[in-house]
Amino acid sequence: MEGSGKPEVLVFGGTTEGREIAGWLSARGTCSVVVSSLTEYGGSLVEGLPNVESLTGRMLPDAMKQLMRTRTFTCVVDATHPYAAGVSTSIATACENTSTSLLRVIREGEPEGPWIGVSDATEAAQLVASRTGNVLLTTGSNDLSIYVAAVDDYQERLYARILPMEKSIVNADSLGIPLDHIIAMKGPFSKELNCALIRQFDIKALVTKASGKSGGFWEKVEAARECGAELIVIRRPIQEEGLSLEDAKRELETQFGL
Repeated sequence: MEGSGKPEVLVFGGTTEGREIAGWLSARGTCSVVVSSLTEYGGSLVEGLPNVESLTGRMLPDAMKQLMRTRTFTCVVDATHPYAAGVSTSIATACENTSTSLLRVIREGEPEGPWIGVSDATEAAQLVASRTGNVLLTTGSNDLSIYVAAVDDYQERLYARILPMEKSIVNADSLGIPLDHIIAMKGPFSKELNCALIRQFDIKALVTKASGKSGGFWEKVEAARECGAELIVIRRPIQEEGLSLEDAKRELETQFGL
């Protein structure tokens, strides 16, 4: 914490990786940790960890630079979601402008497989609109409006699995998605639970992102295969360079002495 006398590390998280890094540093007790998360849910992932300060809400580029100038961080760890490319760019720019060391934690490489790959939510929605049958959307609430605009009979066909947060549920409801088509649940989800939902709602296609092991991607792949549902995968926006979670921990220990 500020004024503790310990080195400080700034972690941009709200992800499984961010929680893992913050928990690991907290347990070691070698530094104080500031974790910045976009949502209250992201902040809840590090709630109660000793020597961890949580900041929630969108942090704009100028605010990032101001925080880094105000507080002297030993390094910054970017453990944001692989689809948050704009945020990672802002973090990298802020670190460069303030001469702050940066570690980027990335998930395993984007896989190839027996599914349909699309570039973004718009392409996924167009594909869904060309199909028949019920569709399970597992990409969160932010892009729901794209699917609603593209699919004429969305109130009958679309099922949205979103976080059990008021903002997400209100957004889905305001778009006209029936309440019995809103599945408000917090992951990770097992293959069995994915299968149960596919069968319960007679799902013919499942839309997801290539979010890797920590995002429950392979459980969705297996469930779709077992239940005969078509799998539509939104590819990552960019191919990044960075460190695995374990390599990032080694760098924090060996390069920064944490």
